[in-house]
Amino acid sequence: MTNRLLTHLRHVDLAVPDYDKQLEFYAGVWGLTEVANDSGLSFLAAEGSPEQYVVRLRKADEKRLDLVAFGAATATDVDALAERLIAAGVQLISTPDQLGTLGGGYGFRFFDVDGRTVEVSADVEVRQHRRVEEKEAIPVRLSHVVLNSPDLNRTRAWYEQHLSFALSDSLSSPHLGEVMHFLRINPQHHSLALAKGPHTALHHISFELRGVDEYMRGTGRLLRAGVRKIWGPGRHLAGDNTFSYFLDPHGNTVEYTTELELLDEDSWHPHVYDFSQPEVTDQWGTANPMNELVARESFNDPDRGCFVAPPV
Repeated sequence: MTNRLLTHLRHVDLAVPDYDKQLEFYAGVWGLTEVANDSGLSFLAAEGSPEQYVVRLRKADEKRLDLVAFGAATATDVDALAERLIAAGVQLISTPDQLGTLGGGYGFRFFDVDGRTVEVSADVEVRQHRRVEEKEAIPVRLSHVVLNSPDLNRTRAWYEQHLSFALSDSLSSPHLGEVMHFLRINPQHHSLALAKGPHTALHHISFELRGVDEYMRGTGRLLRAGVRKIWGPGRHLAGDNTFSYFLDPHGNTVEYTTELELLDEDSWHPHVYDFSQPEVTDQWGTANPMNELVARESFNDPDRGCFVAPPV
């Protein structure tokens, strides 16, 4: 952990053709707050988070994952990471500089091994946020992001080597082999997970709620609103977190969760859990069974933004 320069997940940015419908969903029933809007760009914050925004929406002709953004502690760490990536031959999109987006900061962008755009930044202005109250069933913060990769272990090795992610746990099965790796950059069980998929794509974005009661109330609100539920409610074994998965208007999977495990990194040893065992996917036994149809929803559409940087 001595070479770890990332601190946490900041935001996930999406491009969508039906921008108005997507904005209505995230700023409406999903429970985020639109804090800025500029010519087809919308910045959405979580009320309990100091991040300027946790989701950015961009109006575009094609659906894509624009970027995944992580934080660093200092500008010096940003520079150190850029130097490390350049020395390793990683393709940079931009070099470290002042950022022109909401909240400013100092950062740069680069491509990961699958061609996704990744941003790292420090010194971003802290947003004035608030305590989310009891029974208030809205996201407190961004929890984690999961990415599909057609070469799971190559992608895992890249994030471990270049960004110093650590493996927390893995999922495997007798028939499919390894299907998911949970990776961390702080004591949270995972800020990033990688899933085995047929193509490069976003698997899901997860949002933390205040507690189990708020998580269930939020799940119920979405069900009553007619939002399509994919899987849940239940509780995973890896990470010990609750889950309810839904589809946003463009077919991206989004999750409500809470109580994601915090690890003692000095003593933690990764597990390999058998994904075919029902108590692994859902300790409670309350969720609909995980099957091929459920899994296929999270494969998502192939991301056409691979090795193409977003315009803004």
